[in-house]
Amino acid sequence: MTSEQAAWFAQNFERLVENVEGVVLGKNHVLRLAFTTMLSGGHLLLEDAPGTGKTSLARAIAQTVDGTSSRIQFTPDLLPGDVTGMSMYDQGRGVFEFHPGPIFANVCLADEINRASPKTQSALLEVMEESRVTVDGESHRVPTPFMTIATQNPIEQAGTYRLPEAQLDRFMMKTSLGYPDAASTLRILEGVRVSAHHREIPAILGLDTLTQMIDTAKLVHTEPALRDYLARLVDATRRAPEVRLGVSIRGALALLRAAMTWAAAHGRTHVLPDDIKLLAEPVLAHRLILDPEAEFDGVTGNSVIARALLEVAPPAERAAG
Repeated sequence: MTSEQAAWFAQNFERLVENVEGVVLGKNHVLRLAFTTMLSGGHLLLEDAPGTGKTSLARAIAQTVDGTSSRIQFTPDLLPGDVTGMSMYDQGRGVFEFHPGPIFANVCLADEINRASPKTQSALLEVMEESRVTVDGESHRVPTPFMTIATQNPIEQAGTYRLPEAQLDRFMMKTSLGYPDAASTLRILEGVRVSAHHREIPAILGLDTLTQMIDTAKLVHTEPALRDYLARLVDATRRAPEVRLGVSIRGALALLRAAMTWAAAHGRTHVLPDDIKLLAEPVLAHRLILDPEAEFDGVTGNSVIARALLEVAPPAERAAG
């Protein structure tokens, strides 16, 4: 990546963030994580209490990109075919014809994903990994680029199902909005006449530019010492005594891709150890499966990652080149 490419990427990244900040107030860091996920070719999971703006954030991200978007409200009676689409018999032609479901969009909002049954949740596994849907033995590609933004309520709330481990592993990042600060709350109250769900924001980047940014992020330089640091960090999660299932190879690749995009978003042509440190929790913590006794004692995925970051020494300095 050249310095000119890095500057171009950073400028467009800032435009995306600023555009959505008009709707989602006081959450600059979360917006940066969201767009880092999008430009890394990943999927985003938002977990928070109801009413904190998860759906508004997902809608605003979809609107700011000039592509197709869809919304699926996950409910206990939702069927896999309601997500992926299904084949229906055309009596006039005497053949079965595939009717695409709402998943066929550039940005798909899966709202309250953990209120649907595990069978319906699993309908997303193939499309999130391979960007295609297989129905009745035939594969159908979804539009490119493709991103799933899923929202979920905390698992202890009524009417929720725990997401399967394989599905959690397909989300590049998991983050939360939290409640806005006092200043942002005041601004929200001042705009009470216009609901966030009815507020439209302009699309500022076309799909061609978005695809170009995704390809440009892949050019960011990563040194062998940084890749070794990331590998040792992942291995530390697998050896932690509280962890039953550590970070997968998919998780390690996700952290590397996210760090490359994060570096480009800051106008840099190379990844720094601080990029990996900053992104480790949102990229890795939700992938850990903890021992039940450790969970009962209050251990969390975030605490395991935080300890690994303290124990694993980063590269001392960036080598020349």
